[in-house]
Formats: sequence, structure tokens, C-alpha cells
Amino acid sequence: MSSQRRNFLRNTGGLLLGTTLLPVFTEDLLAAVPATTAPSDQLTFGLIGVNGMGWSNLQALLKIPGTRCVALCDVDENVLRRRAAELEKINMPVKTYSDYRQLLDNKEVQAVIIGTPDHWHCLMMTDACAAGKYVYVEKPCGNSVEECAVMEAAQQRYKSIVQVGQWQRSAPHFRDAIDFVHSGKLGNIRTVKSWAYMGWMKPVPIKPDGTPPPGVDYTKWLGPATSRPFNSNRFHFNFRWFWDYAGGLMTDWGVHMIDYALLGMKAGFPNRVLASGGKMAYPDDASETPDTLTAVFEYDKFNMVWEHATGIDLGPYGLTHGTAFIGNNGTLVLNREGWYVTPEKGKMEAVELQKDQGTALVRHMQNFVDAIKAGSPDGLHTPIQEASLTAQVCQLGNIAFRTREKLTWNHAKKSFDSAAANKLLKAQYHNNYKLPRIG
Repeated sequence: MSSQRRNFLRNTGGLLLGTTLLPVFTEDLLAAVPATTAPSDQLTFGLIGVNGMGWSNLQALLKIPGTRCVALCDVDENVLRRRAAELEKINMPVKTYSDYRQLLDNKEVQAVIIGTPDHWHCLMMTDACAAGKYVYVEKPCGNSVEECAVMEAAQQRYKSIVQVGQWQRSAPHFRDAIDFVHSGKLGNIRTVKSWAYMGWMKPVPIKPDGTPPPGVDYTKWLGPATSRPFNSNRFHFNFRWFWDYAGGLMTDWGVHMIDYALLGMKAGFPNRVLASGGKMAYPDDASETPDTLTAVFEYDKFNMVWEHATGIDLGPYGLTHGTAFIGNNGTLVLNREGWYVTPEKGKMEAVELQKDQGTALVRHMQNFVDAIKAGSPDGLHTPIQEASLTAQVCQLGNIAFRTREKLTWNHAKKSFDSAAANKLLKAQYHNNYKLPRIG
């Protein structure tokens, strides 16, 4: 085993779960928050969805001088109160809301972070753009191909600055790896593999329906999703394993890893897609999305392969996650810990492990703030148009799995050669919610 591979395996052993969660405000973290600047020089933020990744995003943001949170919104009053109290500890009092539209009406809020479940992203982003706010929206940008197109249209219609939470685009080692791929040194690349093997994911135990916890506005949490009785399995973190709200590991991790596959190959939509898998690790648990999946995306000159599996860690190259560019001269392997190149014998020089430099989420927030100060989306690392492409490609993979068909994509018509697949391209809104129309 090469030394770079040994280092890579050792370094990836301590990865966090499916997100980059920062800790709650500790004494060390409080000290890292910049001193308050004059109110006239501050950029003021509101956070919608204050649990999980939304909270991590805010903590990263507050490390940037001249930023301040002035408002929080969540349908879970318990989490909302806890987060407001934590901000109070650092002398940052905030207004709190249970309805995001009231937060958007607050003129003091200049920019918003949207950290809600996926099925809310489109409505909230388009409303925030219409309200004249700068927007940071979590990945995947939309929960359907149709929603992604609407979100792109909203950004164009309102000339908004919209950053999407694919924060790895702000990690220097990721960008360096893609520069190496573009150099041509790997030779002709015929296959690109991306994967996520998540050993930490255990079965979601079946639980009976019940009543929402006190303080939770479950009707607002559902929003445009199908009306169902409350079930704790579908709430907070585990929402991502149910089709009503998200797309499983394909859209949770795929938008990170497949994003770099597309960047490296300068690729758009595939010509054909097929996928196979299912609930093979935990066939009897409560989740809906596949815990084991292989999807193949066919392009003119290469194939892109996505794999994911729960309950096991040993993915391709012995890594839990990553993207590999397999060329005639060598293979570049990339993930959150770094990248390296293993040569084909006698065809090129090896590249030892190039390590992650850390703080990528803070860098991503800094990039968003810089774009706001410049008054232009041109410098964004993850503009909505590029995030939309990645999210849509991931959606195509899920659709191929759900239809069990090999699908041909007509990019001019933005449709498949299958009526069943085309139905799944559409957003399904319920409870009197309507997909936004961008005039």
C-alpha cells in the first residue's frame, strides 16, 4: 500500500456524519467571534431553520468580522429558544419567528441562511429573493428538477446573490485537485467514480405515529409535503431518508461528490442514466430511500458512477467517501481530507497526499459575504446555476432507481423517454401550497 493511501485511510477515519457540524457555542468559540463593529458597517442575517446544518452555517458566518445575526425562525419552539439563548450569551439578541415570511418582512434583515429540510428550499429561496434579501441556501438547492429550474429563474428575475451550501467548493485542496484534472496529466479519463459509504448509519427503527412534541408546529413543518400523521422518524435529521422531503444519500452526499465529478469533467447533463439498488442493508427499517445504490450516468466520452451504502465504511480505495478520476496515465482520488495520484506504471509521477487546509465552511461563508460586498454574484463559488445542475443530475439518478428503467435524457426538451420518469421530474405540492411562478 502506498504511503499516500495509508495516510489517506488514517486521516479519513474521524470524519463527521453527513454534515460539517460545528459544536454549540463554547468558551473557545465565543472568543473566536469577532468584536462588534459599528451598526452601520454590519451585515445583518436571519437564519431560517436553526437546527443541524443551519446552525453550523451561522457559527461559521459569525467568525467573519462585520456580520451579525438579528433574527431566527423555526417551527420547533424548543430549538428556537435554545438557539436564541446561545446567541444572547455572546451579546447578540435576536428576534424570533415561527413563520419565515415574518422574518423576511423584517427590514433589518439583509441576508438569510436557509437551513431547513429540502422540501422547503425552493419556496423559501424564491420568497427571499422576491423580498430583496441575499440568500445562502443549503444543499441540495431543490427537491426536484422542476424546483431547481424555478430557483434559477428566481435568481435571474430578482438579480439576487444566491450561494448554495456545497461548501467543498471553497476548500483549496478540492480546487487544486480539479486544476490537476484539467491539466491533462491523467490522460484520457474514461470513468469517474463518486461514492459515500456511511458506516455510522444504523437502521431507522419503526415507530408508531404519534403527536408532535409540545412547541412544534407540525403543520408548518410539513408545508408543501404530503399530509401525514406526525412520526418522529420523519422529523429533524431523519427526514432525508423519506421521499416526501428529500432524496436520501444520493442528494445528501451526492451533491458534494458528484459536484466534483462534474467540475472535473466539465460536464453537464448525461445522455442516459440507469440505477440499481434498494434497501439491502436494512430491508425492514422505517426509511424509504435506498441504503444501497449504484447509478451509472453515460456521457459521450466517459461514464460517471455513483455508489452509496449504509452500515459499512470500506468504499472504493478503502475510503468512506470520495471521487476518483481514472485516466490512462493515472488515477486521482479526492475527498474531504485531501487528494493524491497513483500512476499507471511508467506513465507519470505519483503525487503524495495533498491535505485539506481546514475551515472550508468559513471560507464558503466568506466568499458569500465578499460577493455581497461586491454587489455581484459573479465571484460566488457555488452559484445557484451550478448547484442546480448538480442537484438535477442527482435527481435523475434517483428517478432511474425509482422507475427501474434505463432512461434517455433529452436536454433540449428537459425530459426523459419515459412518462413515469417525467412525472417524477415535477414538484408535488400539497396543502394549498403552489410551486412559485416566476414572472
